[in-house]
Amino acid sequence: MTYYEPLVVEVTEEDGGKMVRTVLERRLGVSRKLLSRLKLTEQGITVNGERVYTNDRVGAGDRIELRMEQEESDDILPEPMELDIVYEDADVLVVNKPPGIIVHPTHGHYTGTLANGVVHHWKQLGERVRFRPIHRLDEETSGLVAIAKTPYVHQQLSEQLQAGEVDKRYRAYMYGCPADGAGTVNEPIDRDADNPHLRVVTPEGYPSVTHYEVEAVYGDKAAAKVNIKLETGRTHQIRVHMKHLGCPLIGDKLYGYADEGYEGSAPAASASLEAAVSRQALHAAILSFTHPITRERMMFEAVLPDDLSRLETALRQL
Repeated sequence: MTYYEPLVVEVTEEDGGKMVRTVLERRLGVSRKLLSRLKLTEQGITVNGERVYTNDRVGAGDRIELRMEQEESDDILPEPMELDIVYEDADVLVVNKPPGIIVHPTHGHYTGTLANGVVHHWKQLGERVRFRPIHRLDEETSGLVAIAKTPYVHQQLSEQLQAGEVDKRYRAYMYGCPADGAGTVNEPIDRDADNPHLRVVTPEGYPSVTHYEVEAVYGDKAAAKVNIKLETGRTHQIRVHMKHLGCPLIGDKLYGYADEGYEGSAPAASASLEAAVSRQALHAAILSFTHPITRERMMFEAVLPDDLSRLETALRQL
């Protein structure tokens, strides 16, 4: 049995006499679920090299070590793929995903996903790692995706995400311009009762909050470049909220002007803009979180992809 590098806790005077699980929860924030899993692993939890139970007590100066068994995504086929790796260490991987690629295999899409390429990348490095994305992007949305490389890191980053401590910022290009230069859309979102593949703003939906700030306006408010920060992470949230504002994203085939149910009318420049980009004009540009091991606050930025750069050039000519 092989393990990832152990997590180590040196027991302080303050923690002396406490149970192992209490020290691990307080010092590392280890979840009960992960502790239960480690208890079943031969060398999952040791104190001074000896296997212990989580309700055993420790003394000042003791050394607690957690060892997580290495895993692989056996259900994901490794596939060579050119990856734009922004950052990688033993604990986390950050990739700049191009548009047109699904993050994780789904029914009918078992190959050609980001997961296939990442698993192949780890195979080439000789690493045994399971694919654990912290969040996902729509197939046609480009930008930054964070992937945890151990169960503990996945738990920690998932908790940061739930607590709103993962900062995700997007760049969007939309038709029209929000009436205010900056604002917040606080409107619940749920599945469309008539089409479960779509999401809609509805009072019965889940709380959804999107902050936006206009960066540039084009062609007498025919279009705008907007910076967006998510407070929640619902499926299609940005696209649904911007449509709700009356400013659908350029190139959006589900929520744009091509949507027959949309009440607005396309601006005169829409034909040339739709020709400039073949997908919704949305890019996950900035990602920031606290590294679960080093506790360092990290920030990553992904440059604008070529298709959105071409779109911006077209917008400037309006």
